[in-house]
Amino acid sequence: MPDIIPENSIGIIVPETINFDEPLELACGRALVSYQLVIETYGELNSDKSNAILICHALSGYHHAAGYHSEDDQKPGWWNNHIGPGKPIDTNQFFVVCPNNLGGCHGSTGPSSINPETNEAWGVNFPPLRARDWVNSQARLADKLGINQWAAVIGGSLGGMQAMRWALEFPDRVRHVVVIAAAMKLSAQNIAFNEMARNAIKSDPDFKNGSFIKENTQPRNGLALARMIGHITYLSDEEMGNKFGRTLSAGSFQQGQYTPVEFQVESYLRHKGDTFSENFDANTYILMTKVLDYFDLAREYDNDPVKAFSHAKCDFLIVSFLSDWRFSSERSEEIVSALIDAKKNVSYAAITSDLGHDAFLLRNERYEKILAAYMSRLLKDPEKPKHSVNTPEAVL
Repeated sequence: MPDIIPENSIGIIVPETINFDEPLELACGRALVSYQLVIETYGELNSDKSNAILICHALSGYHHAAGYHSEDDQKPGWWNNHIGPGKPIDTNQFFVVCPNNLGGCHGSTGPSSINPETNEAWGVNFPPLRARDWVNSQARLADKLGINQWAAVIGGSLGGMQAMRWALEFPDRVRHVVVIAAAMKLSAQNIAFNEMARNAIKSDPDFKNGSFIKENTQPRNGLALARMIGHITYLSDEEMGNKFGRTLSAGSFQQGQYTPVEFQVESYLRHKGDTFSENFDANTYILMTKVLDYFDLAREYDNDPVKAFSHAKCDFLIVSFLSDWRFSSERSEEIVSALIDAKKNVSYAAITSDLGHDAFLLRNERYEKILAAYMSRLLKDPEKPKHSVNTPEAVL
């Protein structure tokens, strides 16, 4: 932890494990007889339990969204810039809940957990999941916490997809949904990137057809390569150029003194891949990229997003970043158009940034002001919104 804790830090946070003994029926037709979710909470739940915020994490995220885990912790939670006292998601005002998704590898039941029927790690035998399974498990979590209705469900990227699914599956249990850098379904290009990453993992000899835990190996090289593929897509060309250019981290092109060279961007990606492979489960990565691929908000609604959103009762904030080519602003504008046609209250902001898809995780003054302004509305509107409104709000 930094020598001086910032005033707007929530400080040291202790995760909590919540156990569920009632079977969870999954979209694939199978069921988990029991399971657990690891969560972190920040702030205090008010007396009428109307100030609860659910944070849905992205592909490689988990429950540790803000604060620190120990005094020696040098890295705060993945959304620490935006959650805390006085920050856009103000923990002086809101009770914030962030779970590690089912199927994860940071304590929630997933492929690296023990299958009670075999007493061995689930591995590739863990049931395939859909975003609706996460939403169902989170609804049960809300029940455990005594929360009948979320003030808001908020998510970026894959988390934004979950947030939209919440609006359709439990329309009476959420008042606002904030969708950041997401889409109603993946493009073919995005699916292709995910398949490349999965093949990188599966081609590692240490993957052992997914039974690497049983075989006491780890497909670190494959997982590192998968992360490198993914990370490239999260950054914009401009950001990579500004950050690295063609600067060398080793070697020389000097005439007569040539030595093998390595560009800074190469060493950066290698570091990112190696670090990720030490902390993430390969089967979880495969599972979660497939959840991304399978997600299609309107599939069960005759492929009509307007018909899908007609089931929602909440208000929406949609945010995109102009340099994000993985989840482009055009995809967010499709969401906005469908919401307007479904006569839902929606605010939209397209943020100028050169940080690509990763911009939703990072500091940006306009982004923070828009998020903070929208969150302040929730404090003025603690009651469930009326749904007879027929015209959308002005677009930001």
